[in-house]
Parts: sequence; C-alpha cells; structure tokens
Amino acid sequence: MRARLFAVIALLALAMAPVRAAERVLTVGALLDLSGPAALLGVPVKNGMEMRFAEANARGELPGITLRLLVEDTGYDPKRAILAARKLTERDGAIAFLSNLGTPVVLATMPEILRRERLHLFPFSPHEATYAPLHPLKFQIYAPYRSYMDPTVRAVLRRHPQVRRVCTLVQDDEFGEEVSTGVRAGLERAGLPLTREARHARGATDFTGQIARLREAGCELVALGTLVRETVAILRTADEMGWKPLFLTSASAYSDQTHALGGAAVEGLYGVTNPIRIPYREGASPELLAWLDAYRDRYGMEANVWSAMGYVAAELLVRAIATAAEPTPAAIAQALERLDYPGDLFGSPRYRFSPTEHLGQRTGGELTRIEQGRWVSLERLDEPARETLKK
Repeated sequence: MRARLFAVIALLALAMAPVRAAERVLTVGALLDLSGPAALLGVPVKNGMEMRFAEANARGELPGITLRLLVEDTGYDPKRAILAARKLTERDGAIAFLSNLGTPVVLATMPEILRRERLHLFPFSPHEATYAPLHPLKFQIYAPYRSYMDPTVRAVLRRHPQVRRVCTLVQDDEFGEEVSTGVRAGLERAGLPLTREARHARGATDFTGQIARLREAGCELVALGTLVRETVAILRTADEMGWKPLFLTSASAYSDQTHALGGAAVEGLYGVTNPIRIPYREGASPELLAWLDAYRDRYGMEANVWSAMGYVAAELLVRAIATAAEPTPAAIAQALERLDYPGDLFGSPRYRFSPTEHLGQRTGGELTRIEQGRWVSLERLDEPARETLKK
C-alpha cells in the first residue's frame, strides 16, 4: 500500500514539473584537410570552429538547440571529399557545411551540397563561384584571389619600380588559376607582361625544376599561388640555389606557420593578409590575450590566424541561428541576409549580406612582409577592382 502511495506521489510530481522542450541537435559538417598538404590550415580551422560551438552550447546561447560539428578529413582530395559530403548529408543529417577547405575540394562538392538544399557557408576558397551566381544557400566572406592579387602585385611593383620581369609559380588547379588571373590583371594595369608561369602538382614537395626555369627566365618577382608547406619549400629551394628574387604569396600562406617553418629562407617574403591579421601575443588586447589563453588551455598549442578565422566563421553561423525564425537552412539563410557583423577582437572587417549580395565584404586586406621572423603590415590595399571579377 505504501509503495503504491509513493508511486502515485511520484507521478503527480512529474505531472506538475515544468516541461522542457526537447533539445534539438543541429549538425554542421566541415570538409577539411587534416592529414594532407593543407593540414597546417585544416587542423586550426577545425579547432576554432569547435571552440566557438562548445562555448555556445555551454552558455546556452541557442535555447533548445545543441550544435554538433562533424569534420571529415578530405586529405585535400576532391574525390574523397565528394564521398565525405554525401556521408555528412545522407547519414549524419548535416544542415550546413561550414569553412570547407581548398578550392579543388570546394568546387567539386558545392554542387552536390546545394542540390541537397544544405547551407554552403564561408568556404576557405576565395573563388567567385562560392557566392556567384547568387544562390539562396551559398555565402562567402573572403574576396576572390583574383580580385586582391591584382592590387597586391601592383603595390609590390610600386615599392620596386625597377622590377620589369614578373613570373608566377602556382598550384596546377583552380586555386592556382585564380591567383594567376589576379596577377595577370595587376600586370596589365601596370603595363607589364607576364614573363613566365610555372605550375606544380597538388601536394608536390620538389620544386627544383620550376625554380630552375624561372631563374633561367630572369624573373625578378615571383608571385606564388601555393599553400604554407609549398611556399616554404619553394623559398628554401631558391635559397639553396643561391637565387634571390622578390617573392609574393597569396593569403593562403599568410600564417605564422610560414616564418616558423621557413626561418631565414622566408625573410622578405611579401604577402597579403586574410580579412584578419595574425593574432600575435605581442601587442594583443586583453580580450585577445584571454582568447589565446583559452585556446591554448583547450588544445595545448598556440592559436594562429586559421584558428581565429574558423572561430569567426562559427560565430557568424551562431548569430544567424540565434535570429532565424526556425533552425532550417532556408530560415538561417534569411537570417544571414539580415546579418550586420561589426567586427571583433581579431580585427575582422564588417560583414554584411543582403538578399542580392552574398559576399560579406570586398576589402583587399593589407600588403605585408616577413621582417625579423614575423609578418609586418605595410599598407592598406585599395578596394578590389570589380572589373577583375568580371574577367
């Protein structure tokens, strides 16, 4: 009798308790290189996104919603990435893809992702196809390589007016072609021809042949469409061969990893910043130092610019979900079109989208150079020319 009474009391207590809405799990997928030639970028990007999602979940920033980040290692291989994208949509139920890494991977997988009506957000592929033609579900925050390499190469030429022979050494794929197109546009405006172009296979490690051909052509400035690992290898090869032209790299090698790995061989390398600068500890604000400490405590390593960019990409998505009418791809896309992001502790530019503009910003960043083992900003670049984008 007593046991039956306790059971009735327990049932009454449950009935009177406030009912909590069931927690909904939103799965966000990411196609990153964690083991191949772009792993130096992929791992910190993953960490930055993961850290921001963990904060949002711990703080209850999205009531009734838990964010889950699922990362697939593509090895920088487009075929492998296509299979991974299908897994994330069909089996794991990803509603969005965030910060997919690498132009070859992004261009191979984006059609499938959009066909399945999933969000395709802020890929690490500054390519015009990632935001144009306009599509309801694709958004980008990085101006195209071709648009910012144009003013960048002209800025270097203004600093070195004696340079007349400009060459390129780029990855032999869509990424390299984008960089090469921007360099050619800048040279055309400067009234100079491209002296010679050399290309390398994705994942290459030996650049002796390319350097020999560029040296033979008398190149005085070599613009690179290469990742961090390849950039370091190229400058080391040139140094070992006793060849000292000017080198300029795209934002894909704007990282503290470049001077950490390259040492003296990369001194004097010109580059262009990503939308945000490298988060060096020296001179950092108290807020940035606190973030750097939290990242180091969590991952046992220092954050870099890729960590910060992954974090910011996740921040934009968190804000969009928070203001969306419902947590669906279409509603989140509409929230993104209303988003006005003023900047942050990393020095991000203002990101704004609209129903007719899905590229969040068109700023060209800054011309920068490695001096005494760190990147030093030299000047703001002019607004990327829209004419370049139309070519």
